[in-house]
Amino acid sequence: MDRTSIFDVAALKQELILITLNEIIASLEKRGYKAENQLVGYLLTGDLAYISNYENAREKMRSLKREEVLLALINSYEGK
Repeated sequence: MDRTSIFDVAALKQELILITLNEIIASLEKRGYKAENQLVGYLLTGDLAYISNYENAREKMRSLKREEVLLALINSYEGK
């Protein structure tokens, strides 16, 4: 079978962002935080102090651009 496969870099990047966010959320919840409140605080202000260092969550968040996180969340909500 001689078929060309299409590789969607944007979709892969979005999936990696969502996986990373789920890891951050799990870490925040393990520490007893309401993850959605902490994420909103960070996304509104850009202050990484909203994200715990536990399980390297802050460093994971630092590796993501806020604009890309917001876009991934919106696309996920819209089912894209």
